[in-house]
Amino acid sequence: MSIIPETGSLTRQRAVSQQQSPRIDYSATLITVASGGFHQKMTQTPDALVTEFCRKWASPDAAELASYFTEDGIYHNVPMDPVQGPEAIKEFIAGFTAAFDGIDFQVHRQVSDGNIVMNERTDVMRRKDGGEIALPVMGVFEVVDGKIAKWSDYFDMATVTKAFG
Repeated sequence: MSIIPETGSLTRQRAVSQQQSPRIDYSATLITVASGGFHQKMTQTPDALVTEFCRKWASPDAAELASYFTEDGIYHNVPMDPVQGPEAIKEFIAGFTAAFDGIDFQVHRQVSDGNIVMNERTDVMRRKDGGEIALPVMGVFEVVDGKIAKWSDYFDMATVTKAFG
């Protein structure tokens, strides 16, 4: 076995042919046993799910974003009251994003531990009038069974008030 420096992945080398076996990323694969056999079921890691979710805000679709949450999921912008459940989350997102063409989540650091993902980021809200609002944010996500069970964003409400004031 050797480590490929550019990817950090392990591969086997055949001594005779010096060919490398194919690289397979098992980090997003779950193998389950069913009825005397097995099959592969593709899943996303919590880290990958949150990364994908954050990218979707660039051209937000409230229904699509709400579909990332569990049935009892909570979205909490900590200076405000939390909203719970996909329908309430969809309505909140639709109301919030009505004034924007999109929000670019510029993730500076993201760490995960099991089903918890945290990211430090700057959310750049692209206003319909062409202006931008940059908001420093710290987000905490709890992922359960491939969906977001709780998302809490921490930010300075004064920055938001000043931008809209």
